[in-house]
Amino acid sequence: MALIFPALPGLAWSVTKTPTFQTRIQRAVSGRELRALDYPFPLWQFALVYDFLRDSPGAGYDELRTLLGFFMLCQGAFGTFLFQDPSDSQVIGQQIGVGNASTTAFQLQRAMGATLPGGGFLEPITAPNIVRAIYFNGITQDPTTYNVDLATGLVTFGIAPSSGMTITADFTYYFRCRFVDDKYDFENFMFRLWQLKKLTFISVRS
Repeated sequence: MALIFPALPGLAWSVTKTPTFQTRIQRAVSGRELRALDYPFPLWQFALVYDFLRDSPGAGYDELRTLLGFFMLCQGAFGTFLFQDPSDSQVIGQQIGVGNASTTAFQLQRAMGATLPGGGFLEPITAPNIVRAIYFNGITQDPTTYNVDLATGLVTFGIAPSSGMTITADFTYYFRCRFVDDKYDFENFMFRLWQLKKLTFISVRS
Protein backbone atom coordinates (compact mmCIF):
# COMPACT_ATOMS: atom_id res chain seq x y z
CA MET A 1 0.00 0.00 0.00
CA ALA A 2 1.34 3.43 -0.97
CA LEU A 3 2.44 5.79 1.79
CA ILE A 4 0.50 9.06 1.97
CA PHE A 5 2.31 12.17 3.15
CA PRO A 6 0.83 13.25 6.51
CA ALA A 7 -1.01 16.54 6.90
CA LEU A 8 0.43 18.15 10.04
CA PRO A 9 -0.09 21.42 11.91
CA GLY A 10 2.88 23.73 12.00
CA LEU A 11 3.22 24.01 8.23
CA ALA A 12 4.26 27.59 7.50
CA TRP A 13 3.80 29.96 4.60
CA SER A 14 5.09 30.08 2.05
CA VAL A 15 4.97 26.75 0.28
CA THR A 16 7.10 26.62 -2.87
CA LYS A 17 5.99 24.61 -5.91
CA THR A 18 8.27 24.45 -8.95
CA PRO A 19 7.35 22.88 -12.32
CA THR A 20 10.53 21.77 -14.09
CA PHE A 21 11.18 20.76 -17.70
CA GLN A 22 14.48 19.58 -19.12
CA THR A 23 15.62 20.83 -22.52
CA ARG A 24 18.87 19.97 -24.31
CA ILE A 25 20.10 22.87 -26.42
CA GLN A 26 22.80 22.66 -29.08
CA ARG A 27 23.85 25.93 -30.68
CA ALA A 28 25.52 26.05 -34.09
CA VAL A 29 28.26 28.54 -34.99
CA SER A 30 25.61 30.50 -36.90
CA GLY A 31 23.72 31.01 -33.66
CA ARG A 32 20.84 28.76 -34.62
CA GLU A 33 19.68 26.33 -31.97
CA LEU A 34 18.58 22.72 -31.98
CA ARG A 35 16.41 21.97 -28.97
CA ALA A 36 15.31 18.56 -27.70
CA LEU A 37 12.71 18.26 -24.94
CA ASP A 38 13.46 15.43 -22.51
CA TYR A 39 10.36 15.95 -20.34
CA PRO A 40 7.08 16.42 -22.25
CA PHE A 41 5.43 16.89 -18.84
CA PRO A 42 6.97 18.68 -15.88
CA LEU A 43 8.41 17.25 -12.72
CA TRP A 44 6.98 19.13 -9.74
CA GLN A 45 9.24 20.03 -6.84
CA PHE A 46 7.77 21.07 -3.49
CA ALA A 47 9.46 22.85 -0.58
CA LEU A 48 7.70 22.92 2.80
CA VAL A 49 8.67 24.74 5.98
CA TYR A 50 7.51 23.63 9.44
CA ASP A 51 7.63 26.37 12.08
CA PHE A 52 6.89 23.88 14.82
CA LEU A 53 6.73 20.14 15.28
CA ARG A 54 5.64 19.11 18.76
CA ASP A 55 7.34 16.23 20.55
CA SER A 56 4.95 15.33 23.33
CA PRO A 57 3.41 11.89 22.60
CA GLY A 58 2.07 11.60 26.12
CA ALA A 59 -0.08 14.68 25.56
CA GLY A 60 -1.18 13.50 22.12
CA TYR A 61 1.10 15.81 20.12
CA ASP A 62 3.65 13.90 18.10
CA GLU A 63 4.13 15.73 14.79
CA LEU A 64 7.91 15.40 15.11
CA ARG A 65 7.88 11.62 15.43
CA THR A 66 5.19 11.30 12.76
CA LEU A 67 7.26 13.20 10.21
CA LEU A 68 10.53 11.55 11.24
CA GLY A 69 8.91 8.13 11.12
CA PHE A 70 7.45 8.85 7.69
CA PHE A 71 10.86 9.96 6.39
CA MET A 72 12.46 6.81 7.73
CA LEU A 73 9.74 4.59 6.27
CA CYS A 74 10.66 6.08 2.89
CA GLN A 75 14.36 5.49 3.67
CA GLY A 76 15.20 8.99 2.55
CA ALA A 77 15.16 9.55 -1.20
CA PHE A 78 14.75 5.85 -1.90
CA GLY A 79 11.03 5.27 -1.39
CA THR A 80 8.05 6.99 -2.99
CA PHE A 81 4.87 8.37 -1.46
CA LEU A 82 1.68 10.17 -2.42
CA PHE A 83 1.26 13.87 -1.69
CA GLN A 84 -2.07 15.67 -1.80
CA ASP A 85 -1.45 19.32 -2.63
CA PRO A 86 -4.17 21.29 -0.78
CA SER A 87 -4.32 23.83 -3.62
CA ASP A 88 -4.13 21.39 -6.52
CA SER A 89 -5.86 18.07 -5.94
CA GLN A 90 -9.17 17.91 -7.80
CA VAL A 91 -10.91 18.62 -11.10
CA ILE A 92 -14.58 18.71 -12.09
CA GLY A 93 -15.87 18.05 -15.59
CA GLN A 94 -12.39 17.44 -16.99
CA GLN A 95 -12.40 16.07 -20.51
CA ILE A 96 -10.29 12.93 -20.76
CA GLY A 97 -11.08 11.89 -24.31
CA VAL A 98 -13.49 11.54 -27.22
CA GLY A 99 -14.91 8.16 -28.19
CA ASN A 100 -14.17 6.54 -31.54
CA ALA A 101 -16.15 3.28 -31.08
CA SER A 102 -12.93 1.24 -30.72
CA THR A 103 -10.76 2.74 -27.93
CA THR A 104 -11.66 1.47 -24.45
CA ALA A 105 -8.85 2.98 -22.31
CA PHE A 106 -8.46 6.70 -21.58
CA GLN A 107 -5.88 8.48 -19.45
CA LEU A 108 -7.07 10.74 -16.64
CA GLN A 109 -5.69 14.24 -17.12
CA ARG A 110 -6.07 17.77 -15.89
CA ALA A 111 -5.88 21.07 -17.76
CA MET A 112 -3.73 23.92 -16.50
CA GLY A 113 -5.11 27.20 -17.79
CA ALA A 114 -8.26 25.94 -19.47
CA THR A 115 -8.98 29.41 -20.92
CA LEU A 116 -5.71 29.40 -22.87
CA PRO A 117 -5.60 28.41 -26.56
CA GLY A 118 -6.22 24.72 -27.10
CA GLY A 119 -7.68 24.33 -23.62
CA GLY A 120 -4.41 24.98 -21.83
CA PHE A 121 -1.68 22.51 -20.92
CA LEU A 122 -2.94 18.95 -20.51
CA GLU A 123 -1.05 16.81 -18.01
CA PRO A 124 -1.72 13.12 -17.33
CA ILE A 125 -2.82 12.14 -13.83
CA THR A 126 -1.15 8.87 -12.84
CA ALA A 127 -2.04 8.78 -9.14
CA PRO A 128 -5.82 9.30 -8.84
CA ASN A 129 -7.41 9.24 -5.43
CA ILE A 130 -11.20 9.13 -5.86
CA VAL A 131 -12.96 9.13 -9.22
CA ARG A 132 -16.36 10.50 -8.27
CA ALA A 133 -18.04 10.27 -11.67
CA ILE A 134 -17.49 9.60 -15.37
CA TYR A 135 -19.75 11.22 -17.96
CA PHE A 136 -20.59 10.58 -21.61
CA ASN A 137 -21.85 13.84 -23.14
CA GLY A 138 -22.73 14.99 -19.62
CA ILE A 139 -24.61 11.81 -18.66
CA THR A 140 -23.29 10.01 -15.56
CA GLN A 141 -22.11 6.47 -16.24
CA ASP A 142 -22.64 3.41 -14.06
CA PRO A 143 -19.37 2.75 -12.14
CA THR A 144 -19.72 -0.96 -12.95
CA THR A 145 -19.15 -0.19 -16.64
CA TYR A 146 -15.57 1.01 -16.18
CA ASN A 147 -12.45 0.36 -14.14
CA VAL A 148 -9.92 2.89 -12.84
CA ASP A 149 -6.30 1.78 -12.37
CA LEU A 150 -5.03 3.74 -9.34
CA ALA A 151 -1.42 2.97 -10.27
CA THR A 152 -1.61 4.52 -13.75
CA GLY A 153 -4.75 6.68 -13.95
CA LEU A 154 -6.12 4.68 -16.89
CA VAL A 155 -9.91 4.44 -17.14
CA THR A 156 -10.95 1.29 -19.02
CA PHE A 157 -14.52 0.77 -20.25
CA GLY A 158 -16.13 -2.61 -20.86
CA ILE A 159 -17.59 -1.27 -24.11
CA ALA A 160 -15.83 1.36 -26.21
CA PRO A 161 -17.59 4.76 -26.09
CA SER A 162 -19.43 5.67 -29.29
CA SER A 163 -17.74 7.78 -31.94
CA GLY A 164 -17.81 11.48 -31.07
CA MET A 165 -18.83 10.86 -27.45
CA THR A 166 -17.18 13.40 -25.12
CA ILE A 167 -15.83 11.71 -21.98
CA THR A 168 -15.41 13.83 -18.86
CA ALA A 169 -14.64 13.05 -15.23
CA ASP A 170 -14.77 14.42 -11.69
CA PHE A 171 -11.88 13.17 -9.57
CA THR A 172 -9.26 13.93 -6.94
CA TYR A 173 -5.59 13.06 -7.27
CA TYR A 174 -2.18 12.88 -5.67
CA PHE A 175 1.35 13.66 -6.80
CA ARG A 176 3.62 10.60 -6.64
CA CYS A 177 6.85 11.87 -5.07
CA ARG A 178 10.14 11.06 -3.40
CA PHE A 179 12.30 13.12 -1.04
CA VAL A 180 15.04 15.10 -2.80
CA ASP A 181 17.67 14.36 -0.13
CA ASP A 182 18.63 11.52 2.17
CA LYS A 183 18.91 13.80 5.20
CA TYR A 184 17.12 16.81 6.70
CA ASP A 185 17.93 18.95 9.72
CA PHE A 186 15.33 18.96 12.49
CA GLU A 187 16.08 21.71 15.02
CA ASN A 188 15.03 21.63 18.68
CA PHE A 189 14.49 25.36 19.42
CA MET A 190 12.38 25.08 22.63
CA PHE A 191 11.40 22.39 25.08
CA ARG A 192 9.55 19.73 23.08
CA LEU A 193 9.28 22.06 20.10
CA TRP A 194 11.19 21.43 16.89
CA GLN A 195 11.30 23.05 13.49
CA LEU A 196 12.25 21.99 9.98
CA LYS A 197 13.39 24.92 7.86
CA LYS A 198 13.04 23.19 4.50
CA LEU A 199 11.65 19.82 3.42
CA THR A 200 11.92 19.16 -0.29
CA PHE A 201 10.44 16.45 -2.47
CA ILE A 202 9.89 15.98 -6.19
CA SER A 203 7.33 14.16 -8.34
CA VAL A 204 8.39 10.95 -10.08
CA ARG A 205 7.16 9.09 -13.14
CA SER A 206 5.05 6.03 -12.44
